[in-house]
Amino acid sequence: MDNRGERVAVYPGTFDPMTMGHVSLIKRGCEIFDHVIVAVANDTPKSPLFTITERVAMAEEVFKDIPQVTVEPFSGLLVEYAERRGAHVVLRGLRAVSDFEYEFQLALMNRKLKKHIQTVFLMTDYQWLYISSTIVKAAGKLGGDIKGLVPNNVYRKLREKYGYPYPLN
Repeated sequence: MDNRGERVAVYPGTFDPMTMGHVSLIKRGCEIFDHVIVAVANDTPKSPLFTITERVAMAEEVFKDIPQVTVEPFSGLLVEYAERRGAHVVLRGLRAVSDFEYEFQLALMNRKLKKHIQTVFLMTDYQWLYISSTIVKAAGKLGGDIKGLVPNNVYRKLREKYGYPYPLN
């Protein structure tokens, strides 16, 4: 992909799993940037439920009809990946004040590493303030109805992973 002349943003995350909060933020990012690269992190201190291949495939399915969005796995430093992809912006979402301190530290470190790459924060839509991948997984593991909190393909995969019937009976 040749990004010359385009405003390209990288939206990184583990997306384990992708939630409607992520989807909302990516779609809103498409209103600001010419192209949004959903960068699915392989290197994470977390223990993902889904493999990197599964997480990429689920995200690709969600955005298959939006040509402005590319989904890719990545490893290593985010700012080096962004630079290789021709992106000058890292897009990040904020849900609450509690997110700010951590995101602020990351943004400052990224700025120290690659001064020309900026971090842009978008507030989540109010309806997604309370959800996170961790909370969705916890509810899904116990059989809770998480339909509508994640895209339909992700809902199905979560139900399968936890051994529950799909659709919810």
